[in-house]
Amino acid sequence: MTTQYSMLIGGRLVQAGATLDVLNPATEEVIAKAPDAGSKELEMAVTAARKAFKGWSATPIAERQALLKQAGDVLSANVQELAALLTSEQGKPLAAAVAEVQAGIGWFYFHSQASLPVLVSEDSDTRRVETHHVPLGVVCAISPWNFPVMLSVWKLTPALVTGNTLVLKPSPFTPLTVLKIGELLKDVFPAGVLNIITGGDGLGPLMTSHAGFDKISFTGSTATGRRVMESAAKSLKRVTLELGGNDAAIVLPDVDVAAVAERIFMGAFYNTAQVCTATKRLYIHESIYDQLRDHLAGIAKALKVGDGSEADTILGPIQNRLQYQRVNKLIEDAKANHLTLIEGREVPKGRGYFIPVTLVDNPPDDARVVTEEAFGPVLPLLKYKTIDEAIERANASEYGLAGAVWGSNVAEALAVAARMETGTVWINENLYLPPMAPFAGHKQSGVGVENGQDGLQEYTNAKTYYIPKK
Repeated sequence: MTTQYSMLIGGRLVQAGATLDVLNPATEEVIAKAPDAGSKELEMAVTAARKAFKGWSATPIAERQALLKQAGDVLSANVQELAALLTSEQGKPLAAAVAEVQAGIGWFYFHSQASLPVLVSEDSDTRRVETHHVPLGVVCAISPWNFPVMLSVWKLTPALVTGNTLVLKPSPFTPLTVLKIGELLKDVFPAGVLNIITGGDGLGPLMTSHAGFDKISFTGSTATGRRVMESAAKSLKRVTLELGGNDAAIVLPDVDVAAVAERIFMGAFYNTAQVCTATKRLYIHESIYDQLRDHLAGIAKALKVGDGSEADTILGPIQNRLQYQRVNKLIEDAKANHLTLIEGREVPKGRGYFIPVTLVDNPPDDARVVTEEAFGPVLPLLKYKTIDEAIERANASEYGLAGAVWGSNVAEALAVAARMETGTVWINENLYLPPMAPFAGHKQSGVGVENGQDGLQEYTNAKTYYIPKK
């Protein structure tokens, strides 16, 4: 496996003056070095993107779409290599890594056919009024470590198909697969259209404050999102912010517990619960609480938590030491407050950021495990009496990213979903996010929209023409 990786700047593979160590979270061993870019490399990338913008924005959309399809084809021929690399740096099981890479490729293919229609708001005897969507310019894209491929592609493909150029920075914890994608796509797009740079904590603020960007698309914590928005305000950069979520699911009393327990479990713990839209608070009607709790506990004790490269692993490690420490502190706080914890199957001893699946049995609403987003395998199970009570408690959060409702009567479940203060609500499923559906957070879970036609518009300005006929 390659141990030295390069950035993509202006159509060339480029190193930086310094490097970052990249660790395998299952072993804590350094597996590679990534460039640690600073202001010099950032300036090169922004300059290359600005230079490329004029030609790329003038390129007919059919040609841009064709290059996105070509990029998808290139990545399709390298799925296994990319997935193995993703598992080694992120920790997720290989099957989940393959699924993430393939889903990302699906975004290339989807946007190879995507466009924004011209809106005709008037077509009278005297004039025709048309609204077109024109690209913004150079996009700053910053993606996180939980889904480094998927959440990078969410930004890359709509930005490019709408005629923008892009400078993308993946997380310093998981830069390798995205850098490899840059290497594979080096000769697909014109030089400077796609630029990928990597660096430590200091690079992000340099990017968000840089005058050469016209838009920032950021996925990460709400706290960091506030700083990004503050930085963008100085020059009124457009922003799309996909931020934190303390997502609630409500289980109605008529649910078939045995039929849905495993799906509810994976909706909370997939990717070791390192999912923005995962269920993080589970409200269960008192009549079925014990039954569902016991089903979930049985699943937790049966599923293997371990190295993602091992064939029988279902859940991998926490991706990095900082998050590992945060989740452990949350568990220690629960123990210190004498909450009842139900642990799943034992995890590997020794090295690796492994935490067992941990269910918290009906804690009070003001417990930290309820009020804070764990972003790790800790799930509070919360008993409720009435639907009104469940909805009120579910909505009692500064976040509003996603939610779920589980019940046998879909109409009743939909009525509950309508009262949840979130941008996405699933009924009898979870985590399904196709490229054609808009995805947006309410409250402090974000600003703007990703995916779908609304997501495409986020990378454009509306431009209206008044065309006289007489």
